[in-house]
Amino acid sequence: MSEPTFVNSESGNLRRNLRRIDSIFLAIAAIISVDTIGQIATSGAEAVTWTAVLLVLFLFPYGLVMAELGSAFPAEGGPFVWLRLAFGKLPAALGTLLYWITNPVWLGGSITFLAAATWQQYLVPASPGGFADYAFKLVFIWLAILGAVVSLRYGKWFIAAGALLKVGLVVLFAVTAAIYAARHGVHGSLAFSPTIGGFLAVVPVLMFALVGFEAPNGAAEEMHNPRRDVPVTVGVSGLVSALCYLVPVFGIVLVMPADKINGLGGFLDAVRQVFSVYGGASGAMLTLAAVVFVFVLLNQGCSWMIASDRIQAMAAVDGAFPRWFGAFHPKLNTPLRVNLLSGVVATVFTVVATIVQSSSASAVFAVVLNIAVSTLLLSYLLIFPTILVLRRKYPSVERPFRVPGGRVGLWVSSVLIYAWILLGAWQTVVPGVLDRALGVPYDFEATWGVSRLTFELFTAGTLAVLIGFGFVGYLIARRQPAPAAEIPQPTTA
Repeated sequence: MSEPTFVNSESGNLRRNLRRIDSIFLAIAAIISVDTIGQIATSGAEAVTWTAVLLVLFLFPYGLVMAELGSAFPAEGGPFVWLRLAFGKLPAALGTLLYWITNPVWLGGSITFLAAATWQQYLVPASPGGFADYAFKLVFIWLAILGAVVSLRYGKWFIAAGALLKVGLVVLFAVTAAIYAARHGVHGSLAFSPTIGGFLAVVPVLMFALVGFEAPNGAAEEMHNPRRDVPVTVGVSGLVSALCYLVPVFGIVLVMPADKINGLGGFLDAVRQVFSVYGGASGAMLTLAAVVFVFVLLNQGCSWMIASDRIQAMAAVDGAFPRWFGAFHPKLNTPLRVNLLSGVVATVFTVVATIVQSSSASAVFAVVLNIAVSTLLLSYLLIFPTILVLRRKYPSVERPFRVPGGRVGLWVSSVLIYAWILLGAWQTVVPGVLDRALGVPYDFEATWGVSRLTFELFTAGTLAVLIGFGFVGYLIARRQPAPAAEIPQPTTA
């Protein structure tokens, strides 16, 4: 049986800068999405229940699958290479495009909107849509892009700082929330009993929040030993991420009345409330927390740019996207052209989203976050089955880690995570349809703050543009000559 290889013509422009601890920090920085914590908590106390359920039934099997894929096929560009080997160039082109485009859309959408709202509420007041608002958003976006452009030799320290501050902020909030609850009692609801309506509402954003184990594999050839380090990275980052979602969501619903929680300010609203236990120091601590929160958001966007831009660059190297974008800068060792393209996409998206902002900021935040959720989950519908195909096509490939339980364990894990992602993708593209089919009352405008027509035009329109963009890129690349060395070649094991 043959063994797959992916000859990367840009290998000479890569440097092995990521040790195991660096990969762990990159995974933590990417997986823990602080902008989703408030949105998850809007479902109330049952969000804690559903978070716990998904940690067991989704995060755990998903981690097993990514640990096998990442350690068995440790090529730069990770998911693109897995898709290319499993299904061919066109599916790989579309799956990778959806995976990559999620991140500039997310950066220019919910991350930037939340950072701007935090900055304006807690640090420097400004009016949404005004000059200062635009200036902050654009500077924020391009600082994140700059962080991705910088060589990983130096950029990894920025990522590590963000990961540590993110975990530190969550720990501080958890401890303070416990002190607040002991002194003032519980203000939120303790109705943890799960409901179908709550389940359908929280699943998509939870799916989005919990994924990211494959992100470090975007830079697999920049790791010192990916075959050894990827399984450990998945295990450690998975445990830390589980706690960093479960604990703050529990804290928010514990101290905040359900009708006071919103996706845009849910986390820092709860921080402001519990920090009252610090008396005269509460104001200064809240300001510091807001600064850290904005920095963590910047770091989060940068982390995903580092990973996803490399994945898209490898698609370009192979001719699944215009080859011009496949170049890695010889000194920075980063995919500079894709980095800049991501910055342009994020900038366009944030400007358009700000212009069409005719409703409340929290409503716009929810809609733009939903778009990023939909593109990412749709990409996983292609990425997740690769483990089954690659096990069949390349059984002789060395697998330092295997999903336990043999074929049964592999299929159970794969079917579980695929079913969750399929459900989440459906709920993001056509929310409310499944609810009504199951007899769950669903008020669309009350849920989203916009009409269904506005929602679908913005969501479906964005998806159509992005898929069209991917097809055009693929067709352009097909007209360009493909060096034989850049094509995945089977070699005799």
